[in-house]
Amino acid sequence: MIQAVIWDFGGVFTTSPFEAFNRYEKARGLPNDFIRTVNAVNPLNNAWARFERAEISAEAFDDLFREEALALGQDVRGAEVLPLLAGDVRPRVVRALEACKARPLKVGCITNNVRSGEGAGMARTHEKAAQVAGIMDRFDVVIESSKAGVRKPDPLIYQMMLDALGLPGDACVYLDDLGVNCKPAAALGMHAIKVSGEAQLLADLERAVGFSLLGEAPPLPDPAPT
Repeated sequence: MIQAVIWDFGGVFTTSPFEAFNRYEKARGLPNDFIRTVNAVNPLNNAWARFERAEISAEAFDDLFREEALALGQDVRGAEVLPLLAGDVRPRVVRALEACKARPLKVGCITNNVRSGEGAGMARTHEKAAQVAGIMDRFDVVIESSKAGVRKPDPLIYQMMLDALGLPGDACVYLDDLGVNCKPAAALGMHAIKVSGEAQLLADLERAVGFSLLGEAPPLPDPAPT
């Protein structure tokens, strides 16, 4: 029986940063998916991984990312990539979160982020940061890589969430837009859903939890008799 839904943030509650990466690459005349290629080299200890674990500053990330890009034949500074991270909020996914809470299910968020921008969604404006903060306040537990010092796909960060929720893996659904981040969740027994789009996310999550996410919020169960 599902008792909790654990969410990634970017690419789940917001449009995927990969779309912004591709627009930037097209505008700069870079190969498609070049930024993702840089991030895939030495993924456990490259500039991106170290930044998300808060091991380096934004200034160091700027230089180190550029070094990694130059090694692959293109000149791209890390400071040019950071503004691309914050996507647009998906209101229907926020409604799905609210429906889960109303059921009630526990809800948690595990996000790989950096100490740059405004908060967990890495927004670059105060307006968008306030919007993201309003979503983050809905969760029972939030684990941010830049604060925890550990990032997905390290299994430890998933176990930290299970411990905080007080639940076994098989009582949880996990959603993430990266398959590599879904695998450790599945290994812990979670029902892992790889998010490729908003409609698919909502359909797969409805099947997993067994109730409508976009209709009226389901009524709370009657209190147990005393």
